[in-house]
Amino acid sequence: MIQIMKFLSMLVSIYMMIIFIRIVLTWFSWERGGGLSGFLSSITDPYLNWFRRFTFLKAGFIDFSPIAALGVLSLVNRIFSILASYGTISAGIILALLLQVVWGIVSFVIGFLIIVLILRLVCLLAVRNSAGSFWRIIDSISQPVLYRVNRFLFKNRIVNFKTGLFITIAGLIVVYFLLKFLVVFASGMLARLPF
Repeated sequence: MIQIMKFLSMLVSIYMMIIFIRIVLTWFSWERGGGLSGFLSSITDPYLNWFRRFTFLKAGFIDFSPIAALGVLSLVNRIFSILASYGTISAGIILALLLQVVWGIVSFVIGFLIIVLILRLVCLLAVRNSAGSFWRIIDSISQPVLYRVNRFLFKNRIVNFKTGLFITIAGLIVVYFLLKFLVVFASGMLARLPF
């Protein structure tokens, strides 16, 4: 049983690496051809397409479905690893692992948003021309976040754009650390469940 779990864990790790390579290849224009990219596409796209159908995993130009797909594989890999190490697993440990995978995805999104907002703030402070296509993408990601945070905190008051950026970045950092603390605490509690 232990050897089977080790083997399955290794297979899942290899598949995760193949998916990662496939994702990186999509960043380049030569990805669409046959050969290696076509082979990787035939192996990974059926799995990735299952996650692409969830519209809430898309935010503007950004598709977070590969991150969710890798998160699920990470959870499965951790379960196999625990079974390989200890020969048994409890429902509490599975719940703790699931919470950690969800937190991994959420923390990535929060971190990504913080980086995007910091880029926007640096552009604003450096008084750079933000009319290029890169800055339009940055704005398409940052504007909905800024709007929601400012609407929540300031209701109907008008706030300076720079102030809104500072407050949103600070708020996301605080939320990140609060959630991280709660996830660590809840994971510990779940892992100790007797069933």
